[in-house]
Amino acid sequence: MSIAAALKRRYPDCGVLLLEKESECGRHASGRNSGVLHAGFYYTADSLKAKFSRDGNRELTDYCLEKGLRIHRCGKMVVTRSADELDSLQELFRRAQRNGVPVQRVDEEEVARLEPEARTCGEALYSPTTATVDPGEVVRALTLDAEGLGVEIRTGTLFQGRKGQRVLTSSGVLSVGYVVNAAGLYADRVARQFGFSEEYRILPFRGLYMRYEGKGPAPRMHIYPVPRLDHPFLGVHWTATVDGGTMIGPTAIPALWREHYRGVNGFRLGEMVEIGVREAGLWLHDSFDFRRLAWQEVQKRNRRRLVSMARRLTRRSTAEGPWRWGEPGVRAQLVHVGTRRLEMDFRCQGDDRSFHVLNAVSPAFTCALPFARYVVDQIESRLGSGGARERSAARGVAEEFA
Repeated sequence: MSIAAALKRRYPDCGVLLLEKESECGRHASGRNSGVLHAGFYYTADSLKAKFSRDGNRELTDYCLEKGLRIHRCGKMVVTRSADELDSLQELFRRAQRNGVPVQRVDEEEVARLEPEARTCGEALYSPTTATVDPGEVVRALTLDAEGLGVEIRTGTLFQGRKGQRVLTSSGVLSVGYVVNAAGLYADRVARQFGFSEEYRILPFRGLYMRYEGKGPAPRMHIYPVPRLDHPFLGVHWTATVDGGTMIGPTAIPALWREHYRGVNGFRLGEMVEIGVREAGLWLHDSFDFRRLAWQEVQKRNRRRLVSMARRLTRRSTAEGPWRWGEPGVRAQLVHVGTRRLEMDFRCQGDDRSFHVLNAVSPAFTCALPFARYVVDQIESRLGSGGARERSAARGVAEEFA
């Protein structure tokens, strides 16, 4: 949605048509997001994530305030579970400084003052700009903005392939000047229709949160552990929700098919075979410590195990229950086929006919606004001297053929 709006702003004389296979927007990654606006200190300064998180946090915060959307400016505490994690904590602080992100090093006494429910070993990092929003509200507001700019949004329409520069959909054939693929869990499959993503495949991971429904003391802010800096997952943490509630999670359980949310819903045999073969290869070669990661994540499906991991970050009396499983989500994580490594940063490919957002994992929600402008910049650079011809062709983007 943010890319479509950014395209319309850059090329106001062109038609922009957004295809959505569901009956409404935000039914998958965005609508199932935790809503955390990350500050941007987890990532190395040379990464796209670092820049877009820092800028996106500020822009999306301002956007919510301007639109009157709910936002909980609660902050985040990154705590250590043992002295062994102090070096990694220091590295996070250095990254924050290089990225220009406001973060404070605090001792145990200061932690207790800022967040009485948090527990740390020696030191912690306090991020005052981390916040929470309602992702559904944000998606709906962005949808109204895009429509107000003149973007046509066509729901219930599936991309089914391409024939030359025509796009085949479930509601007809479209003649288009330029195609932008931001299909999330299916981005790699769409990209291969245009000759891209040959060396990449999407590997889905299922994320589950549990919501606290008791009346005892609960954290007022987010409490995160020090993550493994060579992994894209941040570990089980406490999330202060926009409505004043508390969640713990998420898991990162390898999914068996792309939309593997619950039970056999969305089951596709072909996807299960394809993903199963890929996961078996990762298990056999133990790529990026996959065996240990997969086993640890599967264990988190146990309610007591997940609560126990979360409690390592807080006082023992914190949020003693009861707990309820929340709505699951699926992370569309890109993996390089040749090296069998997870892609840690945003990854895009394209030419003067199409552009493909292959890896837009967390914190992509936070990054959405500046990342959209980056995508449009990349498209503009690929059009080059042929831009006028492409823009002329793009005016027919919504023209349908029988």
